[in-house]
Amino acid sequence: MYKTIRVNSESIENSKLYLVPTPIGNLEDMTLRAIKVLKQVDVILAEDTRTSGKLLKHYDIETPMLSHHMHNEHKMVNRIVDRILNGESFALISDAGTPAISDPGFLLTRACIEKGVEVECLPGATAFVPALVNSGFPNDKFIFEGFLPVKKGRQTRLKMLSEETRTLIFYESPHKLVKTLGHFESCFGEDRMVSVSRELTKLFEETRRGTLKDIKAHFTEHPPKGEIVIVLKGDSQK
Repeated sequence: MYKTIRVNSESIENSKLYLVPTPIGNLEDMTLRAIKVLKQVDVILAEDTRTSGKLLKHYDIETPMLSHHMHNEHKMVNRIVDRILNGESFALISDAGTPAISDPGFLLTRACIEKGVEVECLPGATAFVPALVNSGFPNDKFIFEGFLPVKKGRQTRLKMLSEETRTLIFYESPHKLVKTLGHFESCFGEDRMVSVSRELTKLFEETRRGTLKDIKAHFTEHPPKGEIVIVLKGDSQK
């Protein structure tokens, strides 16, 4: 357990939604401002209260939580907005990273904006930024694709991206990585350069860089674990 962290005691605003990033692995990546907000809001909306409970306990945050995930967000949005309009303050967190980036958050944010509720997003951890910077590929312009369609629409989407000159970023689960790299080989060519990062900020963090052919061979022989970010170099022929 780390030493107790004292934060500015200045009160946050009521009738407001805060979007609060949480660490993607290393708990030391939590910001002082995020801790302050989570301690002072009335309610924390958490993707998984069990996962978030460990983080809150680590930083002595005792704010009550409500479960807010992809399976119930449609039902909860209007009730949450009404509570904020009635003077409560809410913070939305995901299991890891910035809310609404391949996680719940967009629907609630949009509903708040439509109803005139102020929304404030704190800066903080998100997995694709360190993976992009660490890849060594051009990062002045890039496309974040998140998770590709599982079946229907995947090949169509990849075909649309086949001549894209900007760096491409994808999220993928470890058990689908090799299959996805195979799809990339077929669409982009086996010599296209790729960087695969996994377990970012954690003890066994790893980044592998090389051609699609070589990186696919590596992970075929060494099945990966942990969260995966794939960074694909753009089409250099354009």
